[in-house]
Amino acid sequence: MPTAPPHRLLRCVLLSALACCVGAATGQQPPAQVTVTATRDPVDKSYRKMLAGMDRFERDRALAPNATLRFELLPRLPTTRLDGITLRVVGDTMALPVAVAPDHTFSLERNSEALRQDAALVASSKTSTLTWRAQVRSPGVPPGMRRLGDLRLECLVGVEAGLLSNNANVFAWLGALLTDPDRVCSAPDGNYLFFAERPLFGVTLRDGARTETLPFSMLYAGGTQTPDTLPFCDCQVLLDRSYYAPVWDRRWSDDTLVQFDYMDEPPNPAAGTVAVADTHRDTERMRAALGPASEVSFHSGYQVWRYRYPKLQPKPSADGKADDAEFVVLFGPDGLARKARLTDPL
Repeated sequence: MPTAPPHRLLRCVLLSALACCVGAATGQQPPAQVTVTATRDPVDKSYRKMLAGMDRFERDRALAPNATLRFELLPRLPTTRLDGITLRVVGDTMALPVAVAPDHTFSLERNSEALRQDAALVASSKTSTLTWRAQVRSPGVPPGMRRLGDLRLECLVGVEAGLLSNNANVFAWLGALLTDPDRVCSAPDGNYLFFAERPLFGVTLRDGARTETLPFSMLYAGGTQTPDTLPFCDCQVLLDRSYYAPVWDRRWSDDTLVQFDYMDEPPNPAAGTVAVADTHRDTERMRAALGPASEVSFHSGYQVWRYRYPKLQPKPSADGKADDAEFVVLFGPDGLARKARLTDPL
């Protein structure tokens, strides 16, 4: 069976549903003089690199002139518990506590002795259980949205600070492909992952009158992860919240709003989502009607299926490619379709 479903079958799946869709301090503290005997985890974060990330934030503030910078802890494994995690800046003969806020974010103070000792930022939870990101936030951004200039600066700071935690030793041979902020954040294949607050079904860019929904290939770490590769991605337990933003594409202004459609929200035509016809609402009947799809499954039991079909008027998408149009379906743990998205008219 062809991978691109016939337009006629897609019309059949959606037609009966379209009519009934619902709208859904900068002070320096003297370091404590201690002898640190524990061996540092090789993927603990470098204090020196974290400060370099803070310097990068100051140099590139034009991307987000009124923003603030914090760093964020995120879970990497299903067993990770962030509440109660503590952080310390640890050198050869000193250790400084770092306050972690209830939302699992923190900031760093500059300390000359920690810098001299090439200290590491050490978590009370094994570092391999955590994912780290920069958090750049401008005031006035509507709830459920992010500002693209903030994300651009997050990427630059995050790479400069060495926050990418996918298996540094395994991928060390890639060198600048993972460690040069200007290469990672200015190329379509830079692959810097961002994470939304909740599981995602869609991401839409809005820049004045221009709007565009990101293709499936820019969600869920590209939709290509397998059980064998997922442990090598710091999206391991956050796959359903992960997305790529076109931070490299200067056709989108820094003030572009990035709007999220979450899995737990009902179908909403304004967000480009619709209900699925009852006659095709479960996975078995969908597969019988349209054939096999590209499928991504999550720890929660949810699944996202993607079918492709030719666009009536092809044009470059947000990832720079003239992609096919897509019919994307969200299935719940019970195997029933929650909503669908059609990216081009049939």
